[in-house]
Amino acid sequence: MADDAPTPEHVHVEFDAGVCTITFARPRKKNALTVAMYRTIVAAFAEARERKDVRVLLIQGSEGCFTAGNDLVDFMKAGQTGNMGETSPVVQLLKHLVACEKPIVAAVQGPAVGLGVTMLLHCDLIYAGESARFQMPFVNLGLCPEAASSFLLPRVMGYPRAAELILLGERFSAEHALSCGIINQVLADEVVIEKATEVAHALAKKPPRALRVSKQLMRDGYRKQAEETMEAELVEFAKGLTGPEAAEAMQAFFQKREPDFSKFE
Repeated sequence: MADDAPTPEHVHVEFDAGVCTITFARPRKKNALTVAMYRTIVAAFAEARERKDVRVLLIQGSEGCFTAGNDLVDFMKAGQTGNMGETSPVVQLLKHLVACEKPIVAAVQGPAVGLGVTMLLHCDLIYAGESARFQMPFVNLGLCPEAASSFLLPRVMGYPRAAELILLGERFSAEHALSCGIINQVLADEVVIEKATEVAHALAKKPPRALRVSKQLMRDGYRKQAEETMEAELVEFAKGLTGPEAAEAMQAFFQKREPDFSKFE
């Protein structure tokens, strides 16, 4: 099957020694996430939640790339473009990320776009390679932030820095992500996955209840507000997806031209 044909196999899920490893495996498309991939990831989170032998989750990309974000063409074909309701696999994943009681480790190399950035705000330990390049282009696409990032980013780095990343939607480096507090460490690309795997397995050997309770105590103080913000974001995101600004942004993308937003108010 061609690599660009969307299938669940573009996500590899492995359970080993207390760690559930989720690998985005669609490198020819820069690991752009399809509806089928989201469903596989959601199923992996659900299984990891229920299994007592799973202590930690590890999220990583493949072949030097984390994820280029959502595959817009696939979402359009699947009729999921404007679906931000309970049946949306994207919404289901966001809720798993917010509610996950077990530590989540992430290894980031190459592009991390859209949800590839905002999901990191729900991870606990994040390691990035020197090649990592982050971007949240939501506004550029006629949309708003998601995954509670409009609340979490200002909380992590302060409003001015968060506004710069969200409103301008420009790419930023791993070093900048580190200085903003989005990630824990910048490493040579060739050791990022090794380091994240090592950390995940080290966590898996620790007392499981102590891990869960410690994470809960650190996150519960703002979890309710994060959930409320995420719900508000989803409402506005759905409006944006079916609105004229997003339509212009998508048309410009497919026509390989600069979008013209001058006619909008």
